[in-house]
Amino acid sequence: MKYRCTVLTPLLIGDGQGLCPIDYMVWKDQVNVLDQRRIFRLLAKGPRLDGYLAQLKKAEKLDFASWGGFAQNFAGRRVPFEHPSSATYWERARSENLHIPTFVSGPQGPYLPGSAVKGALRGGMLFTRWKEGRLPGQERLPGESMSRSGSPVNAEERALGAPGENLMRALSVGDSGPVSTAALRIYLLRVATLTSRGPGRYELGWKQAPRGSVDARRVEESTPQFAEMAAPGTEFEGPWRENSHLSRKEILRALDWAEPVTTATLLESANRYAAEVLRLHRRYAAWAGLTLVDRTLAQLEARLEEARAAASACLLVMGWGGGLLSKTGWPDTEQEDYRRLLRESPVYGRVLASGMPFPKTRRVVFLNNQPAVLPGWVWLEVMG
Repeated sequence: MKYRCTVLTPLLIGDGQGLCPIDYMVWKDQVNVLDQRRIFRLLAKGPRLDGYLAQLKKAEKLDFASWGGFAQNFAGRRVPFEHPSSATYWERARSENLHIPTFVSGPQGPYLPGSAVKGALRGGMLFTRWKEGRLPGQERLPGESMSRSGSPVNAEERALGAPGENLMRALSVGDSGPVSTAALRIYLLRVATLTSRGPGRYELGWKQAPRGSVDARRVEESTPQFAEMAAPGTEFEGPWRENSHLSRKEILRALDWAEPVTTATLLESANRYAAEVLRLHRRYAAWAGLTLVDRTLAQLEARLEEARAAASACLLVMGWGGGLLSKTGWPDTEQEDYRRLLRESPVYGRVLASGMPFPKTRRVVFLNNQPAVLPGWVWLEVMG
């Protein structure tokens, strides 16, 4: 069996690396990633190497007037901006906001790690198990701290099983084959936030670093973020295997599994999870007045119905930029027992004390210079 993962909204599966402003130059509405080794070899033949190294040491970004020829002739790869306006925002931005996280790539090109797919499916499975049972932490004794039996780790183990007995053992997902680097773009993102305008009434704002926000009319004054992402329509294909031997009765008893875990089980769990996350995102988009974002979320809901009808497909949210709702097995933070658990964390407790919706921010991808989509949504189809 194999899977095909089709990108629906810009997707970044990071490699833990990034481009700092001295690793690239912006020229002709694209990011030209410099081949520094080649540049060093060239400059070592003449007197300019010391000057180049001195600028690398002290500069926030390379002086295009002095070294712009490298962007034209010594770029290892060139990644276009999604929209020409992004280059203008890049020029205005502070250097600390010009670090660009990069898509994971191997020797043959960008690919989708199997661990990213399996991790997203795990979130759906965890959501379903908790939804069908009790919310993690409800079984704790009064006054018992989060660091004991109610900890997230123990709650996950109770839902999915300990490492040797984990339900996700039923599935093996391999890395996809490589895709062309032409599938990648540099996207502009900004962080949307909510400001209170009375009980149950909110207004859209855009975050400014290091703190504060501006109202929706001054969006261009907010802090831009740039990321290398796979464009919608990009397809990744890789191996998919159901470990069917784990469905034997004696193995089920040994693993303490009530029933076999199949591809259909995992896909349906993922779709249930996607439905809940989309519902919460649409509520946020309505609060914030993000009309285009709400429209794309409605389109994702339509694709979700297609996936459920197909029975061999699901919608997943994965990768960088999805925020808390794409990383937790319980996305509905309005549930009081869950909020009580979160309040025990010093970080979340302070945020919840404000009385604002939680989380009150979203990373929004701009398309054609308009806030348009939330990142990381894909269509996953399993084929025989």
